[in-house]
Amino acid sequence: MTEKTFAFVVYPGLTVLDLVGPLQVLSAYALMEPEFRVVVVGESLDAGGTDTPLRIAPSHTFEQVPEPFGVLVPGGSAPTLQALANRPLIDYLASAARTATLMTSVCTGALLLGEAGLLTGRNATTHWMFRDLLRAFGATPVAKRWVEDGPVITAAGVSAGIDLALHLVDRLAGPELARRVQFGIEYDPEPPLGALDWTAAPHADLKPLLEYSLGDVLTDRPDLKAKLLEYA
Repeated sequence: MTEKTFAFVVYPGLTVLDLVGPLQVLSAYALMEPEFRVVVVGESLDAGGTDTPLRIAPSHTFEQVPEPFGVLVPGGSAPTLQALANRPLIDYLASAARTATLMTSVCTGALLLGEAGLLTGRNATTHWMFRDLLRAFGATPVAKRWVEDGPVITAAGVSAGIDLALHLVDRLAGPELARRVQFGIEYDPEPPLGALDWTAAPHADLKPLLEYSLGDVLTDRPDLKAKLLEYA
């Protein structure tokens, strides 16, 4: 039996649901598929902060999982943009991609894939506020819940990671098992205010958040910051 290890990447300041939503889905799949293993990897085993009071400790270091079958990179706001200059993280993504079957992201985790050189010439998506920043990495932004382009699959913002993960289970094991996982986690969204009307997206109201996210980050990488600001 060939074990397939799927590595969820952590770094300081990530958005919790970006990580935990798909982690829950693929952990449920791992219970049904003995050859599938889920790990959480980081630069060290120390617990790190998130964008909530919750701290997360990885199960393995980057060095312990050098050639995963698949990788998922969560996103966030300013801390994720700062992580574009996190050399150990970016180097791990670039190295893992050489042998991985799947390189995936949720939300602005796509930007980290981009900095690792994995989005050039590909279609991709991310959180709607940051979508145009994908152009800085040679990608074509697409307004979809998730976008699959070869071995790279990117998801839109935060909750879209659950949809991405269910798609991964469907791709790996077929719709019957994916539906079983969906029942298992009781994923049947009924937002109290209904579905979003994207024609009414509050671009003007939330633009200050994008500007704030870009404000004090990457001070030691003015070249990279300028590249992002070009598309902000």
